[in-house]
Amino acid sequence: MLKNKSIAVVIPALNEEVKIKSVIQSIPDFVDKVFVVNDGSTDNTAKVASEAHAIVISHKENRGVGLAFKTGVEAVLNGDFDVMVNMDGDGQFNPEDIVKLVDPIVNDEADFVTASRFKDNALIPDMPKAKLWGNKNMSRFISWMTKQKFYDVSCGFRAYNRLALLKLNLFGDFTYTQESFIDLAFKNVRIMEIPVEVRGVREHGKSRVASNLFRYAVQTFKIILRTYRDYKPLRLFGYFALFSFIITLILGGFFIVHYINTGYFSPHKWAGFVSGFFFVVSLVLVMMGFILDMFARMRQNQEKILYELKKDK
Repeated sequence: MLKNKSIAVVIPALNEEVKIKSVIQSIPDFVDKVFVVNDGSTDNTAKVASEAHAIVISHKENRGVGLAFKTGVEAVLNGDFDVMVNMDGDGQFNPEDIVKLVDPIVNDEADFVTASRFKDNALIPDMPKAKLWGNKNMSRFISWMTKQKFYDVSCGFRAYNRLALLKLNLFGDFTYTQESFIDLAFKNVRIMEIPVEVRGVREHGKSRVASNLFRYAVQTFKIILRTYRDYKPLRLFGYFALFSFIITLILGGFFIVHYINTGYFSPHKWAGFVSGFFFVVSLVLVMMGFILDMFARMRQNQEKILYELKKDK
């Protein structure tokens, strides 16, 4: 325990037999339990983790790091812990830094604390330029979405208090990092970033999330778009409607000016028809935004009920 708060560490793992033992053995003594979620590993990850005295929860097949994370959250909530730390099992994170993430939570300064690789320029890891560019721009995009300033929304080294875990409601199987930021930010959970030195490249093996940058970008964008749709549908569809209406004004203005100058609709009737089409599209998008906004309010009420049910479980 740390300051009378029980601490659990969750490590989602896929084929991490090389490093998992040293990671577990390096976890500080104040941590009460270590859960390793073995996500369908084909090597000896489960055996090595068990021998290192971790509690191993195994998926029969690989289900994705997002689902592995959710399995760990369920185990922590069922165990009635005060704080959960999640980290990878590949040795990229230093377990001694766990205290940096947990301290703001046990001192009631934050509900969700994440390690940040980019908040302190002196600690930016040596990593491929494409990944660095993608991570920084993803953080800018989610900062814009949530109206909060974040530097690193993709790091898998984080700590949550029980309140944050009870409010967390994720749907993505592929990953959880960006979705959890959006979900908790929209629920007004107190979020803090702590600069931490992190290894930029895995010592062994390949990342199962970011090994294919194109696939990672597509899957992550899908998760972000769905989450934004669920929480801010009126704003999302409002942007699309505005874009469509701007096209309406441009083409409609061109069509009207041409008619005033020549007295004829030809040869630009197409501009009038296309302008009318986009005007209808903008109206439909606005209507969809209002309808989905109604469903979003219903979802918020359902999540409040779900939170109360989890809390009283």
